[in-house]
Amino acid sequence: MLNNIPQVTKNLLILNIMFFVATYFLEIQGINLIQEFGAHYVNSPLFEPFQVVTHFFMHADFFHILFNMWIFVILGAHLEKIWGPKRFFIFYLVSAFAAFALFNIIGVYEIENLKTQITDKGFSIDEIDGLRTLTSNDLINKYLIMINTPMVGASGAIFGVMAAFTILFPNTVFYLYFAIPVKAKYLVGAYLAYTLYMIIYPNELDNTAHLAHLGGAIAGGIMVLYWRKKDRSNFW
Repeated sequence: MLNNIPQVTKNLLILNIMFFVATYFLEIQGINLIQEFGAHYVNSPLFEPFQVVTHFFMHADFFHILFNMWIFVILGAHLEKIWGPKRFFIFYLVSAFAAFALFNIIGVYEIENLKTQITDKGFSIDEIDGLRTLTSNDLINKYLIMINTPMVGASGAIFGVMAAFTILFPNTVFYLYFAIPVKAKYLVGAYLAYTLYMIIYPNELDNTAHLAHLGGAIAGGIMVLYWRKKDRSNFW
């Protein structure tokens, strides 16, 4: 099966699987790779520059990586065959970085706002940054959750892939639950509409990084539209 997958798609798939397996076995030994390699907000004391890259090779659980890689191999392989490995790799990285950027734009603002509220109440941010357990103060708890919870997954880049594929092949039919035929433009469009809804009306129980999904989709859409306009003579 791997022989039929183009090189960049195959290598990214293998890397994601390797990181997931390493995360599982290291967790058994008490090493939390998700905390180390997941993307913390840039104004979190846990942020490290390498997380900008490592976070999109990390996944929270088996179904997270299964869903992401399943979509990636189906759609990403098709785009790589059309564009070639170099352009596809650039596309993937830009979508992933755009997802990280949009995720941070709002999150960084929220953290700074929480810092101001906390210091106004007489608490020390330096002391709170050292806490690893929640307190009885809701404001401090919200801050601790934000600075300690990393974003993981290739979803941002994959939303870029989904957006690009939908723009190029809007009438491609997918079978929802392997039974219900739905065109790409309706399926992906509905998913993006849901993503926007969850950004505007967030649910505290929902840990999905919808802003990252949107960032990846916007970047992917912009790139494919630009390339189509620039290379109209030979662009699919």
